[in-house]
Amino acid sequence: MTDHNTRTDMLAGRVALVTGAGRGVGAAIAARLAGNGAHVAVNDVHADRAEDVAQELTARGGHAIAAAGDVTDPEAVARIVREIHTSSGSISILVNNAGIPVTGIPLTPFSESDPAEWESMFRLNTFAVMHLCREVIPIMTGLGWGRIITISSDSGRTGEAQMAAYAASKAAGASLMRSLAKELGPSGVTCNSLSLGTIAPDSADSEALASHARRYPVRRLGMPDDVAAAVLWLVSDGGGWTTGQTIPINGGYSTS
Repeated sequence: MTDHNTRTDMLAGRVALVTGAGRGVGAAIAARLAGNGAHVAVNDVHADRAEDVAQELTARGGHAIAAAGDVTDPEAVARIVREIHTSSGSISILVNNAGIPVTGIPLTPFSESDPAEWESMFRLNTFAVMHLCREVIPIMTGLGWGRIITISSDSGRTGEAQMAAYAASKAAGASLMRSLAKELGPSGVTCNSLSLGTIAPDSADSEALASHARRYPVRRLGMPDDVAAAVLWLVSDGGGWTTGQTIPINGGYSTS
């Protein structure tokens, strides 16, 4: 995680839940929110990862707790939200980040895809988002303020050959945000998704990454902090009139 020296209290009093925050993009988002005053609940299916990130954010002067659990399990989601409410207060920011990085998805022709793969993708990329939203929406509408952001993918926005299950499940999560935005806007809750291009993995062949980066107009892959910066804007007061959008964070790879 990048250490941002400039800290603000713009999110003071806000409680944020970031899923899949034990590393990578999720950890960067958690760090950016904590660095701006939010009380952050760090979720990950691996308890040790969640605890490590929470401890690091606390050591930096932020407010963070670990909130481990499998967000594809509705009972686990309900438990996580209850525990956060008890320890930190009412959740007003939800970032649905848990997922499998696109670089980890095997390419499979649609005619050869396994229904079990489709079920697994939709459990994580669509139903987990649904479970989390069902738990936090009553809290947010009660507060009269809320921000829900779902991390999506350009694969879901524009399509991708041999990745139909992943693309379709990501598209469904983004579509859910657009529908909820219309339903929840009068209650002060905004809902958006960020459509990501390729984010540089923690470790990979540097030559292969450089070759892939040449496909982008900015000539580099995305970094976790690029995503975290966009999240911070959406949850700020300045992002309050933006809702129901799927915003590309992709270095100009696709402008459609």
